[in-house]
Amino acid sequence: MCGTENTTLAPRRPAVPNGTPSPDPVINLDQGDPTMYEAYWRGMGDRCSLVISGSEVMSYLGGSPGGACWFLEPKLEKSIRRIHGLVRNAAADAEDGHHVVVGTGSSQLLQAALYALCPPDQPEPTSVVCAAPYYSCYKEIAELLQSKLYKWEGDAHNFNKDGPFIEIVTSPNNPDGLIRKPVVNSPNGRLIYDLAYYWPHYTPITHQADYDIMLFTISKCTGHAGSRIGWAIVKDKEVAAKMTKFMEVTTIGVSRESQLRAAKLLGIICDDCQAFSTNTKSQNFFDYSKRLLTERWDKLHEVVKRSETFSLSKFPKDYCLFSDRFYETRPAFAWLKSNNKVKDCASLLRGHKILTRSGNRFGADATYVRVSMLGREEEFNLFLERLSTIKIGICNGNGIAHIN
Repeated sequence: MCGTENTTLAPRRPAVPNGTPSPDPVINLDQGDPTMYEAYWRGMGDRCSLVISGSEVMSYLGGSPGGACWFLEPKLEKSIRRIHGLVRNAAADAEDGHHVVVGTGSSQLLQAALYALCPPDQPEPTSVVCAAPYYSCYKEIAELLQSKLYKWEGDAHNFNKDGPFIEIVTSPNNPDGLIRKPVVNSPNGRLIYDLAYYWPHYTPITHQADYDIMLFTISKCTGHAGSRIGWAIVKDKEVAAKMTKFMEVTTIGVSRESQLRAAKLLGIICDDCQAFSTNTKSQNFFDYSKRLLTERWDKLHEVVKRSETFSLSKFPKDYCLFSDRFYETRPAFAWLKSNNKVKDCASLLRGHKILTRSGNRFGADATYVRVSMLGREEEFNLFLERLSTIKIGICNGNGIAHIN
């Protein structure tokens, strides 16, 4: 999941009064807007085009008869089950009782899952927790409606209440990219797995996930964040039906046009992955994206290595079932830490026109920031250039630094 949290996107190239692009633009790396993938899809040309006539997809109804989600387009359902079967990152076979629920992004699906898992007749709201550092929008999502069904309780490491709870397990984690497991050891809990980044361009696929509720989003799979399509794979048909009811009441389903576009894109990725297995000279989407992220991470590590101000976590190599080789995780975000001379890393970077998201928004401390690795090439290179110039000199502890 990405989430804007009421931040405002700065112009990519702010203009001065005469209309000339500014040589010193603000770089917005706060949000995980996946514009990095634009070049790949531009190169696909008309293969991704989808023509919908004025008389098509006019009905509310789109799902297969008897399915758990009445507005799920059959073409999208087929593509979702196909890509998970091909990548082997999640069990999604209909024959094994895995139901697909589509949502307007995975954020809506998380809300639907919270609604579905919380009994309406409980005396106290169900506690919702996630191990810190956790995705910064979870708290906002859980608190937005001030629901009597559930209540945000923060860091799962500190949770010790009796009674029912829901733990959100984000793996790979947003913001730090680590593989996660549940933290709370209690039989009273229900688990929601946010697997938005469990794709081979971000991390090795080490096992086929098969949990009760698994959330995915096309924004992180293909980069098409504007289509607003997410999906959940749910084992319990009653839970899937309750999640569908949530979407039915709040939005009366999900855009069928967006679903058809998502189905087309996922289908193209599947076709190219299967062609790649027989023709190693071709390049599939996951291979292209992994190569690009690896190049970016290598450049960032080199800059940080020369720095006396910042540090990064390291990731072990794992064997990937999909790629059939060992490689390191290359997350969509860098969890950047400043040294002990800087109390507020986000303020330090903001002073150099780099917008990031502070660690305290993730339940961590302000010496950390989350940096998006998914922006356009020119923005990323400019970020590296500016980062390499920051050297802490006389510092008052608030991130005021001299530039060498």
